[in-house]
Amino acid sequence: MELKRVVVTGMGALTPLGNNVPDFWNALVGGVSGADFIKSFDVSKFKTKFGCELKNFDPVDFLDKKEARKLDRFTQTALVASDQAVQDAGISKENVDPDRVGVIFASGIGGLITFQNEVMDFAKGDGTPRFNPFFIPKMILDIAAGHISMRHGFRGPNFAVVSACASSTNAIISAATEIKLGRADIILTGGSESVISEAGVGGFNAMKALSERNDDPKTASRPFDKDRDGFVMGEGAGVLILEELEHAKARGAKIYCEIAGGGASADAYHITAPHPEGLGAKNVMIAALRDAGMALTDIDYINVHGTSTPLGDLAETKAIQEVFGDHAYNLNISSTKSMTGHLLGAAGVIEAIACIMAVQTDIIPPTINHFTDDPELDPKLNFTFNKAQKRSVNAALSNTFGFGGHNASVIVKKFVD
Repeated sequence: MELKRVVVTGMGALTPLGNNVPDFWNALVGGVSGADFIKSFDVSKFKTKFGCELKNFDPVDFLDKKEARKLDRFTQTALVASDQAVQDAGISKENVDPDRVGVIFASGIGGLITFQNEVMDFAKGDGTPRFNPFFIPKMILDIAAGHISMRHGFRGPNFAVVSACASSTNAIISAATEIKLGRADIILTGGSESVISEAGVGGFNAMKALSERNDDPKTASRPFDKDRDGFVMGEGAGVLILEELEHAKARGAKIYCEIAGGGASADAYHITAPHPEGLGAKNVMIAALRDAGMALTDIDYINVHGTSTPLGDLAETKAIQEVFGDHAYNLNISSTKSMTGHLLGAAGVIEAIACIMAVQTDIIPPTINHFTDDPELDPKLNFTFNKAQKRSVNAALSNTFGFGGHNASVIVKKFVD
């Protein structure tokens, strides 16, 4: 069968840099750090006291107060971002068939804050099981997809995807596949995450995964810098409207870009550490290029996973050089996590939006907070350090890797009819 073409016709985002796509993108290009000391709970006894929290976000500005109380923060942000994306795409009851519009949404962890608070409240009591009746529906990973569909009346394919920090990239790939196969006209896809909490920060601290640069939070996320010491936790949500090309054209939708292809792989190596030679990262980029039917030289920009961990940044760089060979030196590479922090399950879609905007504007967002070259990294690679760069961007590749050895990559390219 002939596969359908998939384009992006709408976007929405809540990020530590801005509560919509234009503000997010302007901050990225400007090299703004979203990191600061955590304000949502008392961090005085924690090893890491900072993160990339949302700024000036109150869910009741967007959602009914009573309804908002029934939702974990990861679902609240998902709904707000979905509202933005639906409006941006110009979707209405008059121009779509709701039975042909689906939601495939992701989170790496889901309602951790709800889970933490319910268990802590129970532990403080006398042992009598008094739990909020919305405890389970607030916590489960699939509930964001369910609420998005109910809010907008979309009755097409609906499910959740979870693969740790690769989750929302895998959701995008799954959504594109549904449309390519003709199973839906439109899919809302992306991810959300909100685990900046005692359990979230404490758990990642115990793994020694987080930066502990408490003296200078804004420069703590340092991908590819010699002195990087771990990632900075972020929160937020992103939504893409993926649409079958002819359907988009028929309703006069604006088209941001085309989803060229995607790939997935496993390291099959370790629960948290990447394969030291970047084998899974290498395989997933090759798979994405093969799926897109693209040559190495077609890629202009890679938004890397680049979390600012000593092992991860090195392994990914090795993989890029092995896959792209001499063309690696023609690429722009950057880690926008240097500004947003690591949004875990929402990282993939937020970084896909960065790639889409790079394709749209021919601007590469920088990797900020570079102070000292790492002698283990090839100095001839262009990591787009500290300042955005202008260049023609016809196609961009986004990498996301998750605990458990999950890898996913997606390629977006300029739309040509």
